[in-house]
Amino acid sequence: MTEHPRRKFHQLTESDRHGEKDFGRHSRRELLAGLAVLGAGALLTRGELLSQAPAGARRLDLHHHFASPKWKARLAESKRQGWETFGEYNPAKAIEAMDKAQVATAFLSVSTPGLWMGDEFGPERDRAIGLARDMNEYGAKLVSDYKGRFGLFAVLPLPDIDASLREIEYAFGTLKADGIGFLTSYGNVWLGDKMLEPVFDELNRRNAVAYTHPTDAPCCRNLAHANPATIEWLTDTARSIMSMVSGDPRVIGSRGAAEPSPATRYSNVKFIWSHAGGSLVGVASRVVGNVSAKDLASPAVPNSRLHHIRRFFYDTAGSANPILMQAIAKLAGPSQLVFGSDYPFGNPPIVGIADGLQSCGFNAQELRGIDRENALRILPKYKA
Repeated sequence: MTEHPRRKFHQLTESDRHGEKDFGRHSRRELLAGLAVLGAGALLTRGELLSQAPAGARRLDLHHHFASPKWKARLAESKRQGWETFGEYNPAKAIEAMDKAQVATAFLSVSTPGLWMGDEFGPERDRAIGLARDMNEYGAKLVSDYKGRFGLFAVLPLPDIDASLREIEYAFGTLKADGIGFLTSYGNVWLGDKMLEPVFDELNRRNAVAYTHPTDAPCCRNLAHANPATIEWLTDTARSIMSMVSGDPRVIGSRGAAEPSPATRYSNVKFIWSHAGGSLVGVASRVVGNVSAKDLASPAVPNSRLHHIRRFFYDTAGSANPILMQAIAKLAGPSQLVFGSDYPFGNPPIVGIADGLQSCGFNAQELRGIDRENALRILPKYKA
């Protein structure tokens, strides 16, 4: 197997230290009352206790990773990027980090490298299909065990189209997933590729949410001595967005003209792109076209590239700084930004993004939108 570049991510693992309690200051009645409360709490399961989000917790985290024991073992076996960090993953730690950042619900999704760890899907096909089911069932169990704290963006065994269509049916029909989690590319296939039409047509029929996480395609590893997480993941995100809004000019429809872009074809799909759209803002004039002040101040032409860029959603993971946040807000509009943490990565995880957003130049209403309200437009069942 090809050796893949990787870096170590550091995770904050220390719990808050609690000072010793001085029971001597409390009366006997107060102590007995406290013990009664503890006794009642003992009747609750650990999952039920963790399901109780802190008072005032409102954030929805749309970029939050998880790992089933089987996926964790496979990642460690391959030593793909992030394997050491995921070695310590467990849902209780995730909820502890969520509570510190006032996150009410986090939506679980697979991280890079997805379900197959090498450069060729064929040798890992059966294993990847099995891992998809394993991850989705494990994620659904976390949703059930920690009620209200997790949602699920199910993973598909792409590029196997038939297996992916079966998994979509199972994920929505049986597991009641909230959406599907994609990588930006699968081998040398990006999301706008015609090969993936059956999958996105089905999601379009279901008015589904499609969350997307970056990866590094086989074409573009080890470039300029850079770790792929530094530049390539962000660039692959822009490539995938480009493939979605422009389509393939080689594909000609029945009328002899280029077919509508995939984004137009999948107009019912609610796309979420990670890391503020990656390098999209840097190549906006090439991907989007005209982005003058006049263009941005006027309604976009229906089904134009700008129209789709401004209907897509973009998360805050790794991007909670004034440069990226103000740039993507200017291009897409603050209403299209959603909170994403990239848990278990970050130092400190989740709360670092929440704190960073406070200095990005957003007003109170815009921050409320990013924290929760923008996401509710595509995930309305979480309004309660």
